[in-house]
Amino acid sequence: MGELLTLTTYAVREFSYQPDDFKQVAALLNQLTGIKLAPSKDSMVYSRLVRRIRALNLAGFPQYLQYLEQHPEEEQHFINALTTNLTSFFREPHHFDILADYVSQHRQIKTIWCAASSTGEEPYSIAMTLAQAYGRFDHGVRIIASDIDSQVLATAANGIYSLEKLKGLPIEYCRQFFFRGKGANAGSARVIPELQECIEFKKINLLDPQWPINAPIDVIFCRNVMIYFDKPTQHKILNRMVHLLKKDGLYIAGHSENFSHLHHLVTPAGKTTYRPSPHLVTNPVAEVRGAHG
Repeated sequence: MGELLTLTTYAVREFSYQPDDFKQVAALLNQLTGIKLAPSKDSMVYSRLVRRIRALNLAGFPQYLQYLEQHPEEEQHFINALTTNLTSFFREPHHFDILADYVSQHRQIKTIWCAASSTGEEPYSIAMTLAQAYGRFDHGVRIIASDIDSQVLATAANGIYSLEKLKGLPIEYCRQFFFRGKGANAGSARVIPELQECIEFKKINLLDPQWPINAPIDVIFCRNVMIYFDKPTQHKILNRMVHLLKKDGLYIAGHSENFSHLHHLVTPAGKTTYRPSPHLVTNPVAEVRGAHG
């Protein structure tokens, strides 16, 4: 009975979409990005990909999957459609308090990597935290903001947000770090140039064998990303990232991610915050190239 209900659910949709189509989509996404889709995500996959099917004037998912095979340039649209980009300014605010405390103790930090920048709220929150901690914009800290999704990176680089997005920010932050839109731009706000200049946006797939990131890095924000990978992939990525950190650097994870058991890689340093383990085996090649086997 359960299988009949599932088939009925698939059959009533606008486009041809069967359980095997979902399995093929999930397998391809995992191959390209390392992200594992649970069967419960079948409706999400349908709603996200039908836009591409309509745009390409295709008959359904089998035709779209065939199109993907024949047109490698479609892969980026495929990834963009299926990657989740839930974010907000100062999400999980305790992490920015931890960053401010770290800056007060390490005034000479040089590089922070935000490894899942999405539409930019997280790296701009980091930039605002630094501006407040140093009392100026020309502090010399470079923020690298990366994501696998090229569309959200473009949004982040533009730095334009609806006023609704700014509702949770203190009034003084809105005045200090944003220009309010007028006329045709009413209802939106733009991040000030001084804040944008602190950030370098890059498209990076965490599964790539090499990352365009040079060690040493002072702080890595990689929040609510690992939950989309299986355990071996999580451990591999964490291992690579921790090898890029300074010995007293910080790795900041998301609220659903816990790596306390990986004693050979990290040691807890606060709520979902870690330092490289003192037992970490240094890999000079990884530190230079941002990757290792």
